[in-house]
Amino acid sequence: MNTKLPEAFLRRMRTLLGPAEFAAFVASYREGRTHGLRVNTLKITPMELTRRLGLAPDPVPWCPEGFYCDETAQPGKHPYHAAGLYYLQEPSAMAAATLLDPQPGERVLDLCAAPGGKTTHLAQRMGDRGLLVANEIHPARVKALVVNLERFGVKNALVLNESPDRLAARFAGYFDRILVDAPCSGEGMFRKDPDTIREWDEGQLEPHARRQLAILRSAAAMLRPGGRLVYSTCTFAPEENERVIARFLDEHPSFDLVAPPPAPHFAPGRPEWAGGRESLTRAVRLWPHRVRGEGHFLALLEKRADADAQSSAARAAQGQRRTRMRPAGAVAEAVSLFRRFEGEALTRTVEGDFALVGAFLYRLPDGHGDLPDLGGLRIVRFGWPLGAVKKDRFEPGHVLALGLPGDAFRRRANFAADDPAVRAYLRGEVLPRAGEAGWTVVTVDGFPLGWGKQVGDQLKNHYPKGWRWPD
Repeated sequence: MNTKLPEAFLRRMRTLLGPAEFAAFVASYREGRTHGLRVNTLKITPMELTRRLGLAPDPVPWCPEGFYCDETAQPGKHPYHAAGLYYLQEPSAMAAATLLDPQPGERVLDLCAAPGGKTTHLAQRMGDRGLLVANEIHPARVKALVVNLERFGVKNALVLNESPDRLAARFAGYFDRILVDAPCSGEGMFRKDPDTIREWDEGQLEPHARRQLAILRSAAAMLRPGGRLVYSTCTFAPEENERVIARFLDEHPSFDLVAPPPAPHFAPGRPEWAGGRESLTRAVRLWPHRVRGEGHFLALLEKRADADAQSSAARAAQGQRRTRMRPAGAVAEAVSLFRRFEGEALTRTVEGDFALVGAFLYRLPDGHGDLPDLGGLRIVRFGWPLGAVKKDRFEPGHVLALGLPGDAFRRRANFAADDPAVRAYLRGEVLPRAGEAGWTVVTVDGFPLGWGKQVGDQLKNHYPKGWRWPD
């Protein structure tokens, strides 16, 4: 690869790294970028997926469910990708969720979530148990976030389209763990995405840093005492990394920078680039000349257990205020129609609490009863969208199919991954097929892709139009 880097960027990096390391750093840009694949452990084990794909296991050292892959094999065009069995993710980007280490049952926030790579990683690390709030401030980018969560079969997510400061006013001291994958100058992505080279502007580093610090302040207010926060960027600039963390720690004495588990692939942060604060060695840098991956910075922060917290009385009052949904009678009627469909089409019962948003029935996330007042916030998705209520019937949604295993359906049309019928279905074509009439899930090697409806000797295609593969 021959990546022409901005001269101002090269001068900065030569000064920061010194001649010897700078030479190795620049040499890495003559190599091809690395490609990664992260297995969706909500649906399949890493061993089983690599066996099915015929991959020689080449694990990413800092992510047990991550593997290096050959992009020439076009894994994004494999039906397993459409079934949500894996996510194509740059290997260094897998470190953030691994470092945050969310646990099943916790309240977790991904504050700058689109397009959803790190969000889906958090969800699988949580075992899709607990509450995952995924927020994205940009309306156009939130659509990709939702698609990726749906493809992964994530059920316990609340997706919001809000600014961090508005969320901080509602979620004071609420979350156990928070990921701030901050918008940045993108220097670490120069090899991956040449567009970032053209967009890079040295004069924007300080404005980026001010915005990043503001986002961190909002995140800090939403973290409970004893909770943990990961700040990550994909840039090398000290202004956006060590110096942001140093300023944050100066402002927030109740926070400590926590050292990650010892690992040879994690280079330490550089105190000398931010006034000499020695604790910055506990931050993490991934360098493209030291690892098989692009440039990343990570800092794991912990809020001390004795930090001031929101009073229990205020928290209790917060939990009593509810977001307006459709009246209980309408919800009960919708659930009744869903139960009728469930008895006809599924082999198991969907448990939980339900809400009707418009004509769409949702199963609400775990712990939704303890949520603060969401009134006035831009809610994009609230849990698991099951399907739509239409007059006297329930019509299943695409996400219901992707959120259940293949054996949860009474009627299945199963095809091998190399069967032309799979790609025909993904293109939106009707499939000639004999079978029992009614809603039928289409599966690839047993993994759901979406719905069809058997009518006579045809399986009518209900794969979403916006998801369909090109001809």
